[in-house]
Amino acid sequence: MKILVCISNVPDTTSKINFAEGDTKFDTNGVQFVINPNDEFGLTRAMWFKEKQGATIHVATVGGPAVEPTIRKALAIGADEAVRINAEPTDGLFVAQQLAEVIKTGDYDLIIAGRESIDYNGGMVPGMISAILNFNFINTCIGLEIEGNTATAVREIDGGKENISTTLPLIIGGQKGLVEESDLRIPNMRGIMMARQKKLNVLEPVEANHGTEDIKFEKPAAKGAVKLVEADNISQLIDLLHNEAKVI
Repeated sequence: MKILVCISNVPDTTSKINFAEGDTKFDTNGVQFVINPNDEFGLTRAMWFKEKQGATIHVATVGGPAVEPTIRKALAIGADEAVRINAEPTDGLFVAQQLAEVIKTGDYDLIIAGRESIDYNGGMVPGMISAILNFNFINTCIGLEIEGNTATAVREIDGGKENISTTLPLIIGGQKGLVEESDLRIPNMRGIMMARQKKLNVLEPVEANHGTEDIKFEKPAAKGAVKLVEADNISQLIDLLHNEAKVI
């Protein structure tokens, strides 16, 4: 089985977010980037397929040279080969078109992408890839087993879970549940050294549509001051909620 894991390079959740050029560009100065958590769950699940069923794992991302430390980490975790499409990931449609081109020529059985990235939270790339390639698609996937050409998956739905059986080739939008946080792997020194020897292919982007354009970014409004009310002063609390906050 040949697996492609789609990797998104995202800011660490502890990063302080700022914008530049009149709030039209994300300011990357001082920001540490990591593998998108939903993608890392997918990569770990792919590693299980590698160890139990002998699968081959490739990883792919869209981005400039600055994303290479992130994709090298995926190689250090255990991926066999990497692809970097040398373009800025301007929107979900553009990214999906670039990844679809890699998939067309890669003869992959299973494509694992994160349900969404934690930077823009678009949640659209795996579904768009599926539409472009006419592959079976399962979103919000929290469980996956492969037997021959058949995939059995569990996906999260409102109020419960859904069990699905389908055939390969398949693309999934994965999330926590494919594996748990405790299952995630930290590259060891041997993995880091081996990653330096693994193949990282740099491809130029294909002609593709840009479906959207970022016009301006805004930070959420600052939180207002907090008023503390003594636990035994219920009448004051009710008065503030009624006359000031106007929530009751």
